[in-house]
Amino acid sequence: MDCLFIDENDNPAPIFDDFENEKKSYSEQVYIFALKQLLIMKEQNFKNHSRMVPGYHYVTGLAIFALIGGSINYLLKSTPENKYLAALLVLTSLILFMLYAYTRIFPLKAQDRAIRAEENLRYYALAGKLFPNTLSISQIIALRFAPDEELLALVDRAATESLSAKEIKQAIKNWKADYYRV
Repeated sequence: MDCLFIDENDNPAPIFDDFENEKKSYSEQVYIFALKQLLIMKEQNFKNHSRMVPGYHYVTGLAIFALIGGSINYLLKSTPENKYLAALLVLTSLILFMLYAYTRIFPLKAQDRAIRAEENLRYYALAGKLFPNTLSISQIIALRFAPDEELLALVDRAATESLSAKEIKQAIKNWKADYYRV
């Protein structure tokens, strides 16, 4: 039988142990597993909606900054015959920092564009017109958490009162979760 994950003893483990699910196809088991994961996630709200990935945001970021600091220190303290190697190390660490930053920025920009298109379509379906031109991308991204019942009034408020993304999120009464953005 195919498996989806490895258990605590590093053994392949089926998605479910009950007999009924062994009759289901692998894709059906994956779908059921994903649904159950959504059900056990904490309810999302304004206070807990942002997500941090510790391995990326903390470990990798801190390691790159330590590498930059160490390589600059090495460059400053190196002997003349080691200056070339030290300079290459500084250059390499700066390139790694740029890769670190861009691997975060580029996908977020793509997600922003997708959210803008999705929310514009949702607003068009509800209001029969496109978003006001005065809304910024950060306001539109914040509006994705508003349910359909609150969206029209909140868009009008955001456009007329120039609400910030934080103010828009705080004004939402019934939070519509977004578990896909990281």
